[in-house]
Amino acid sequence: MMNMTPVVKQLLIINIIFFIGAQLVPVSYDFLVMFFPENPNFGIWQIITHMFMHANFLHIAFNMFALYSFGSMLEHFWGGKKFLFFYISCGLGAALLNFAVNYYYFQDGLNVLMANGFSKNYILQLLGEGKIVVQWKEMLTVSQFDNFTGAYRSAVLGASGAIYGLLTAFAFMFPNAQLALLFIPVPIKAKYFVPGLLAIDLFLGLKGSSLFGSGGTGIAHFAHIGGAVAGFLMMLYWKKNQFNNNRWN
Repeated sequence: MMNMTPVVKQLLIINIIFFIGAQLVPVSYDFLVMFFPENPNFGIWQIITHMFMHANFLHIAFNMFALYSFGSMLEHFWGGKKFLFFYISCGLGAALLNFAVNYYYFQDGLNVLMANGFSKNYILQLLGEGKIVVQWKEMLTVSQFDNFTGAYRSAVLGASGAIYGLLTAFAFMFPNAQLALLFIPVPIKAKYFVPGLLAIDLFLGLKGSSLFGSGGTGIAHFAHIGGAVAGFLMMLYWKKNQFNNNRWN
């Protein structure tokens, strides 16, 4: 395997420091994960800090292994500055799409409740206190209610959005490279593997269920897609405008 590159190493260290710190000071999750903007716990810094927070050991282990595996190769080709710019940009793209989807879900429910006589300030006040009005469940469909309250209460954390950007860049640069997951032992070319993974995320995000169980996922599927879309758009731009004299294909 390729040696770990400098920026990847620094990102690994930062993520591990954040993870250990969060285990020692659990209240840090209230300040450093990313909340919905209407939520009083939201802070603008969370757009960056959420990328370095992880829920548990398996969460950070999978993300850091992917960062090492794909990030080192990309940094080797691009250099540290371009790699870091790409990584952070994909994380921001993940946050942006996650915000957009949650805003749509929240606004959809909010409009129905306001049409039934509830003021926005009153609704936000109740939600901020962790309360609801029982009649809301009668005014909204089950999915509307779940999406409305879930969007407001959502807390996003993890490097997954940025990692999906790295996966997309890897598939863009090395489409015929063979990839495999632990539960899919047969190697699949990157140009099929990554779109397939994104298709699963899109399906689960729209369905509101998890690959590993039913009900709520606890996984920000649209953040994954947002990171991948940001990565794909940057790769298209760079290929068209910067790599014409030094193509990889």
